[in-house]
Amino acid sequence: MLRHIERLLLDLAGAAIVVLGALITLSVVLRITLNSGIPDSVVMVTELMVAAILLPLAATVAARANIVVEVLSQHFPQRVQDWLIVFGGVFGLLALAPLIWAGWREAHSALTSGGFYFGELNLPKWPGRVLFLFGIAACWLRLAVQVAGDIGTILSGRHIDTDTGPLMEEEA
Repeated sequence: MLRHIERLLLDLAGAAIVVLGALITLSVVLRITLNSGIPDSVVMVTELMVAAILLPLAATVAARANIVVEVLSQHFPQRVQDWLIVFGGVFGLLALAPLIWAGWREAHSALTSGGFYFGELNLPKWPGRVLFLFGIAACWLRLAVQVAGDIGTILSGRHIDTDTGPLMEEEA
């Protein structure tokens, strides 16, 4: 189930990138040819960038494609490396918790107040806030599942395989 949600979020991020590119291209072409533009295009680009950046985070964690620094850790025994991976995951969970709280407050505020951007279209603020919260929450959930699985792997006497993730295994 979590893989399907991650795949959906990844697809939505891809769609956001396509729409983002089309919006920017159309805006530039209109500005050059007709000395006009798309109203509130800056706001729309900002909101689409939130989707493009945050929605694929859970899939990134699932594929273990996040940035890692192995300059020192690669010289440690495998068991120590495994526990460092778990430590990094727990640290990530703790680091994401305040972002989830702040995202919840912003999303709740935008939804209850009916806030909008000042511009020609009066676009609502809530979609970007909700996308932010959903992307961060999905990332936190995937990371929590991964940390629990990694601890189970270590306690069973095996080593953590960092070369493949659920999305990679599914495609293989």
